[in-house]
Amino acid sequence: MKDILQGIFDTWISEEVEDFSGVLSVAGDDGVIYSKAVGHRNIAEELPNTLDTAFAIASGTKLFTGLAVCKLINEGKLSLDAKLCDILAYDLGQIDKRVTVYQLLTHTSGVGDYVDEDAEDFDAQLQALYNKYPVQLWERLEYYLQMITPLAPKFEPNERFGYSNSGYVLLGLVVEAVSGISFQQFVKEKIIDPCGLLHTGFYRMDCLPQNAALGYIEHEETGQWRTNAYSLPIVGGADGGIYSCAADMDKLWRAIFANKILSKAMTEVIFKSHIITDEDEDTVESYGLGIYQYCEGDKKLYYIMGVDSGVGFISCYYPATKVVASSFCNIGYKGASLFFDELLEILG
Repeated sequence: MKDILQGIFDTWISEEVEDFSGVLSVAGDDGVIYSKAVGHRNIAEELPNTLDTAFAIASGTKLFTGLAVCKLINEGKLSLDAKLCDILAYDLGQIDKRVTVYQLLTHTSGVGDYVDEDAEDFDAQLQALYNKYPVQLWERLEYYLQMITPLAPKFEPNERFGYSNSGYVLLGLVVEAVSGISFQQFVKEKIIDPCGLLHTGFYRMDCLPQNAALGYIEHEETGQWRTNAYSLPIVGGADGGIYSCAADMDKLWRAIFANKILSKAMTEVIFKSHIITDEDEDTVESYGLGIYQYCEGDKKLYYIMGVDSGVGFISCYYPATKVVASSFCNIGYKGASLFFDELLEILG
């Protein structure tokens, strides 16, 4: 299998993304099957990426948020049908008072998103937002409320699936309100530390630890690579921005399926297909509580992914073979579509 995987990766890198910079990893129950580190975590100083380099994973963070919320449910401190307005003491503005924790987790709340990822002018919207709300001020989840609460709902609660970063920010605030500590601290104490994730954390952009990758964006006019320091919040929140590495993602998937974070019943709820997001006659894609499921015939995988300025990430779990496959990228957005077709055929 190692030779097959190496052939797939080498062909992909040489023919499709010659400037790929990051880490590719495939691991089974018995350890790493294939791994490869390419490019630099710091281009200016020519510091290479290594297999344990920590990369920003953008919306891959939503799995941690789903786990955090469900941890509180396991502890009897919260319920899926609890209404947001009954939990948060903030003025929620135009957010529908019927919105529940479950709807936020499944992206069916209809809450207006502070950046509409479906919009054609998404990049322009994002830059305008950063101009109005400088990224160095995005330290606490409360700060996001001024961007979210004035927005009209996109649709009625439970009407359909509509991906929402705002919804996951609100879930982070729910975690804080119920636990009495910051969302980031809760994730550290309840998920990161118990699972032994040594290179995972909500690192500040202006205070990255040793062996953490800078993200790079290509300048449209000069073609030079510049860091994403002014293109992302200074510290990650409940909708995205945590850092992690290949070994830690492998540990996390296995801890989840071994019911080390949640009860067996709650783990099953997280991975259940709660709403269909896309389907055709051959494939079905659905969403659980912070995680996607992709089925092609009798083959299945679970995955999380994130794309942002200077960030490309995907991590998949193939239940049939208990294999974890992950790609981390710190140049552009590359690496986010590698695993579906060819690896599902082999590992699913």
